[in-house]
Amino acid sequence: MRVDHVSYAAEASGAQATAERLGEKIGVRPVDGGLHPRFGTRNVILPLAEDRYIEVVEVLDHPSADKAPFGQAVRARSETGGGWMGWVVSVDDLAPIEKRLARRSVEGRRRMPDGREFRWQQIGIKGLMSDPQLPFFIRWEDGSDHPSTDNHSDVAIESLMVAGDPERVHEWLGLPASKTSSVISFEFVAPHGTPGLLAVTLRTPTGLVTI
Repeated sequence: MRVDHVSYAAEASGAQATAERLGEKIGVRPVDGGLHPRFGTRNVILPLAEDRYIEVVEVLDHPSADKAPFGQAVRARSETGGGWMGWVVSVDDLAPIEKRLARRSVEGRRRMPDGREFRWQQIGIKGLMSDPQLPFFIRWEDGSDHPSTDNHSDVAIESLMVAGDPERVHEWLGLPASKTSSVISFEFVAPHGTPGLLAVTLRTPTGLVTI
């Protein structure tokens, strides 16, 4: 189980403009991430080092966006101005998590403009929606590309600041948040406030940048 990526809901200017603004701050060129037809969303990727990335995602005017929990989550965050939506951990096997949450994972698929395809299974979006401090889970399909492969820089995630209770996250993950990465540190603040991912600090060639 490891931190795979972080999700940022597009601001009013849209996913492309939001990604360009963030990319300028950290020195990373945005890449068109394609569409999530099943979720009714589109994203733009900021590929990072260490097999991780930032996903800037926007909701589409499509019926799927109103039915899929992921589309609902993106719409709700964007309607409040956009910003960090959550963090995501990848696992090798979703079966224990499916059993614990008593529901099945759903298939995700995105095709890049260059023809590459990302394929994965995910679960836990409803947990994120009800308690935004919680990550959701993803398992990349065998043979699938990964959005970090477009990275051409040394920019990496240094730390995550989460409003919430580390014990609640521990219970959700089955292990402490700190065990999901050997290089990313976690800071939990405001355990009795509104939960969620507050800030991400990135290590860049010019120093640390916090978004």
